[in-house]
Amino acid sequence: METPPPFWETGPKDWEPWIATNFYGVLHACRAVLPGMVERGYGRIVSVISDAGRTGEPNLAVYGGAKAGAAGFSRGLAKAVGRHGIGVNCVALSTINTPGVASAIADPEIARKALRGYVVRRFGEPSDAANAVLYLASDAAAWVTGQTYPVNGGYAITP
Repeated sequence: METPPPFWETGPKDWEPWIATNFYGVLHACRAVLPGMVERGYGRIVSVISDAGRTGEPNLAVYGGAKAGAAGFSRGLAKAVGRHGIGVNCVALSTINTPGVASAIADPEIARKALRGYVVRRFGEPSDAANAVLYLASDAAAWVTGQTYPVNGGYAITP
């Protein structure tokens, strides 16, 4: 996996795909589902963000900014739609063992070094992410809104 160039060596054409997917994508999805949720007086929105949006990562400033933007949007939206019975939360992921990161963690030496940052000493599995989303989308989380739940194996422990 190629390391992205530093921010100062990029421009708007480089930023747009990150912002379009990770911020505008959340806006468009929420805009599409909210009218029906408001009409029913019930709904759950769970956006998947990244620890890069909570803690920052070198050479991923725009990606992290877009994810942080999605989290901030979600908090504001939670305050706007909570009175309609709609919960809005985020799940912040760190490295999840998916095809998208397979090449980055395929080298055992790179994986070993990366795992030093994880308290539980393993990368996340899709089921780790899915279980958090399932909880937030369920009635078990009826009194939870405007929150970001880190699912990261202890990668970024913050107060």
